[in-house]
Amino acid sequence: MSRMGVWALLTGLILAPPTGTSGQTTAKRVAGTTGASSFAPLEKWKAAVIAGDVGTLAAMYSTDPPATANLPTGQTSDGTIEPKFWGGLAQQGLTNFKPKVMEIRRPQPGIVILLLRTEFSIGTSVPADVVIGGAQVWQQQGDLWRIVQSQRTPPSQAPQRRLPEPEKFNTELYAPPEQAAAEISEALTKASKEHKRVILMFGGNWCIDCHVLNAALHSKANEPILSANYVLVHVNIGEESKDNLNIAAQYDTPLDKGVPALAVLDPDGKVIYSQKQGEFESTVRIGSEDVTAFLKKWKPVRG
Repeated sequence: MSRMGVWALLTGLILAPPTGTSGQTTAKRVAGTTGASSFAPLEKWKAAVIAGDVGTLAAMYSTDPPATANLPTGQTSDGTIEPKFWGGLAQQGLTNFKPKVMEIRRPQPGIVILLLRTEFSIGTSVPADVVIGGAQVWQQQGDLWRIVQSQRTPPSQAPQRRLPEPEKFNTELYAPPEQAAAEISEALTKASKEHKRVILMFGGNWCIDCHVLNAALHSKANEPILSANYVLVHVNIGEESKDNLNIAAQYDTPLDKGVPALAVLDPDGKVIYSQKQGEFESTVRIGSEDVTAFLKKWKPVRG
């Protein structure tokens, strides 16, 4: 799912709130906020998908207002399509079903937006590993939570990464974009006191490779090198990749080759290394040994 697509869901819901009698939202625009890394109604949705319970799934999608879905074939307000799609997977040999939450937003009371990466295996003889990107907008309607908007990508083959993907994503890995400058300043001060260097990792919570690379940096092999020599800052470039471009330019780190993009700074802010050719953009291409070599190469030289 594109970053623009998630932002459109968020903005559209706030600017044009449902008009049905069961809606609990208001028309006031509220700044988006992140929250806890789990959402109980999603667990019920997951259980219904695994069980192939189309009826239970259908009850989780709003009828007033009618739930809308952005699908690979286009937008629809046919409330039967999504329950049938997800509920029908069980009959196709569904196993290892894991809807992973990459980001949670609570833009206003009674609204929760989930950015999802759903992984599963499908097939009865030779199961195929599949991934679907997407988002769900949940609205509180009385005592129940129901999906009022959703979006999903076409199923695609799960990539074979050299770096392992975390079982659970940190939905608050990247702080809001406006906090980046202060976090970098604090990191430089800390690095000066502790005789370390600063690593800037440009990206966002929507970026699967950012989560994978972060896990690799904190792996059993790499965590000791990281913690002894660096202060790590995650610089959020926003849903549309338009935030903090001035910071990327300041530290000579072009983002046109994709993210995650890394820069290494001395405590005085001098750039020691900056990624130019998307070296860490793909966690399919790089392995743990590459991350280890990077940390060892750019660690501070101590007398």
